[in-house]
Amino acid sequence: MTDGIVEIDSEFGKTIGFTSDKFSGDSYLWREGTRIMMSLIFSKNEGQGNLSALFEGIEAQGLIVAVPTPLGRMGAILKKKGFVMHLEENEMGAYEVWQKPEKELL
Repeated sequence: MTDGIVEIDSEFGKTIGFTSDKFSGDSYLWREGTRIMMSLIFSKNEGQGNLSALFEGIEAQGLIVAVPTPLGRMGAILKKKGFVMHLEENEMGAYEVWQKPEKELL
């Protein structure tokens, strides 16, 4: 798959577990090199392990899970899973990105 949007139920989406039975149709991911950015995601059944399974599906493809500027409960989930925050910049300025330290991805 090339860089760009990963839509729910797409061929690649199904490979990693990003499917409409688990996540709302408003959800989408973004592939950026070796990272999958969790741009917007809504689990249909919170607390059922769908997000954890998605993280595992992404990592099983040899890709890095990254979450830009997490809101609400997502920040607590990321901390619990060992993600750490660093700053990145784009044309609009600096923003947070959370991902696991590289050594944990090996």
